[in-house]
Amino acid sequence: MGRYFLKRLWHGVIVIFGVTIIVFVVTRLVGDPVKVMLPLEATLEQRAAFEKRLGLDRPIPVQFLEFMGDIARLDFGDSLWQHRPAMEIVFEKLPLTLELAFLGIGLAFVLAIPLGIIAALRPGGISDRSTVFVSLIGLSVPQFWLGLLLIVLFAVQLHWLPTSGIATPAHIILPAVTMALPALARLVMIVRSSMIDELNQQYVKTGFAKGLPFYRVVGVHAMRNAALPVVTLSGWELIRAVAGYSVVVETVFAWPGLGLTAIRAIEREDLVLLQAIVFTVAMTVVLINILMDIAYTLIDPRLKLA
Repeated sequence: MGRYFLKRLWHGVIVIFGVTIIVFVVTRLVGDPVKVMLPLEATLEQRAAFEKRLGLDRPIPVQFLEFMGDIARLDFGDSLWQHRPAMEIVFEKLPLTLELAFLGIGLAFVLAIPLGIIAALRPGGISDRSTVFVSLIGLSVPQFWLGLLLIVLFAVQLHWLPTSGIATPAHIILPAVTMALPALARLVMIVRSSMIDELNQQYVKTGFAKGLPFYRVVGVHAMRNAALPVVTLSGWELIRAVAGYSVVVETVFAWPGLGLTAIRAIEREDLVLLQAIVFTVAMTVVLINILMDIAYTLIDPRLKLA
């Protein structure tokens, strides 16, 4: 196990190193960062001072070495927008994004298991057809439009829930549901297909023939064997939520996490803060992948971590 962790961490370091190279190339070699971050009316003296402040007046190899050294210390410099350390802002916003992502995908996972099992028990039946139909609708609705519909219905018309912000626990309900529904549709479909395959296996028929309880045969034995693709998709949904969906959902509901902060950093041309956000998201994705591999061995001990 320890050897596997070291191996996976090494792979993660390689991935993060690749991401940092891409960030460095995009921000320094594609165009002039000074022209991007300073207003058009900035004088030549102001541009020169800004270049010196960011170290952009040095040769590219020297800039790269300094950039890598700053990353090793988690020091990306001060945000040009908020005038404080970029990583301080990231660590302040990251818990909000993780809270929203884990709650949304967790809700989807918890609901997908029973719905998928119910649909798989009678393939082609009413419950199966209804589940597939609703899942296809969930996959077809754009997430930003879904969020707006929920705001109009539950906040504007019914006045049950707040529209945006983080003042109370109720403020996370609509963003979490918006995050959960598209993932729920995909998870229900994979649970359904996996359970249909498992319920046709001989060990399930043998279990029923021996008089084992229904919940034990289906909910324990069959579901455990069908869980690997479900866990895989859940992990990828969590990665998507952190690295992609959060931008849409947080923008719609003004949820002040990393996604909304990234949008505002782009609007204000704050490349320093944007670099810190990209680096942090890359690290989070690597950690989620490691946790997924550990979950595989807990579900199926036959799998070896090597």
